[in-house]
Amino acid sequence: MATALLLFETGTIFLVICGTVLVATDAVGWMGLIAKALIMSLGCVAALYYHDLYNLRHVRNFHAFLTRMPRLILAAVPVGIVFSYALFPEGRVPMSLALFTLLLSVAAVVLVRAVSYRLMQSPPFVERVLIVGNTPLVAALTAELESRPTCRVVGIVGSARNGDVARLQPPLLGPKEQLSRIVAHAQPDRIIVALAERRGRLPVQALLQARIARIPVEDGLDAYERLTGKLAIESLTPSQLIFSQGFRDSSVEAALARGVSLLASVVGLALFGPLMVLIALAIKLDSAGPVFFVQDRVGLGGRRFPLMKFRTMHPATSVTSEWVKDNGDRITRVGRWLRKYRLDELPQFINVLRGDMNLVGPRPHPLSNYQLFLEHIPFYAFRSTVRPGMTGWAQVRYGYANSLEEETEKMCYDLYYIKHSSVWLDLQILLQTLKVVIRGHEARVEGCGSTPAMLRRSDAA
Repeated sequence: MATALLLFETGTIFLVICGTVLVATDAVGWMGLIAKALIMSLGCVAALYYHDLYNLRHVRNFHAFLTRMPRLILAAVPVGIVFSYALFPEGRVPMSLALFTLLLSVAAVVLVRAVSYRLMQSPPFVERVLIVGNTPLVAALTAELESRPTCRVVGIVGSARNGDVARLQPPLLGPKEQLSRIVAHAQPDRIIVALAERRGRLPVQALLQARIARIPVEDGLDAYERLTGKLAIESLTPSQLIFSQGFRDSSVEAALARGVSLLASVVGLALFGPLMVLIALAIKLDSAGPVFFVQDRVGLGGRRFPLMKFRTMHPATSVTSEWVKDNGDRITRVGRWLRKYRLDELPQFINVLRGDMNLVGPRPHPLSNYQLFLEHIPFYAFRSTVRPGMTGWAQVRYGYANSLEEETEKMCYDLYYIKHSSVWLDLQILLQTLKVVIRGHEARVEGCGSTPAMLRRSDAA
């Protein structure tokens, strides 16, 4: 739905720009106008993307969209002016016309959104979902589905013994033995089965009847994975992971990812070389100590390698904890700035060039934490089956982890990446990484799962 909205808004802005320029001027060539209007349209859509206006989970209704519009307009006006001067010769598109075109484009987008949200929340477009089960996963699925404008949970089929399920807003429609009657009455568009144990408990006949009636039936874990972009570790069993259709070992995609990473590392070192020299000089002038921070990390196959970063902390005078809460006072003035915009990661282009890392992959963890995570985080060994990266799915979807509980949460995303690793997913990660870097702060979304331990750690020094 978000992709369709993006394409439709791109086309709308393109038509507005072409129309206003053609009406107001008569000396613009068709081919040149189309190319320039397309560039300006993509620039406007990029501004919408930058402000998370295509994330329907965060902008789930028209009111939420309007609350973000002032910031978008403030950012779009100077961008539109720059585009107008850069793409059209001065005098052929007056400043007044450029501003009018920009404001008209914003008005068109608002109109498109108003209509789109009305359509998304109308019966033909809203998917009615029926959930079967009374496990903790049901509560998580319900929350995820209800946060989307195109979904509505019509009810839950199961017993009321589970406290989490009993407190949910969707009604409890009855036990699973009455599923056929409930389906006939509720008329769902999709059924999600989230039972703790299927053997002997699955309402087979009722679900077969639903399939015959062309109602999709989906496993709860698969649905949660599709909705959240992560795996529900707390509900995942070893057998489900073993027989999963994902985790494919594609040598072609692995070779392509490696080739792109090598090219990016060479270009990155050449492009950011002068900046890295200035950063090194700033670090030396700001505080005593080495320019680089080198730490043993765990890479592909569990092999260790020295990861390089710009030093962002004062050197420790004694043995210190690796948890971030114990090291915040050691961060230097330059270090805070480097961390904010992730510039301390630039030396890792050398690690990519050496073959220790790829451009995209799970972030490599310190060797000192490896055994702890291996013992306490389910399926942690899977992280070593792929080459680590400078950025990853967990980084752009969750951010830094500051406890073992949060590391487990990030593992939900790392497993998703390992299972669905592809060039397209890598491209999405790079685009989101660019947005995080430009903003100067990390992403953080609601998560799944938890573990009892609450140990603080530092992702980088």
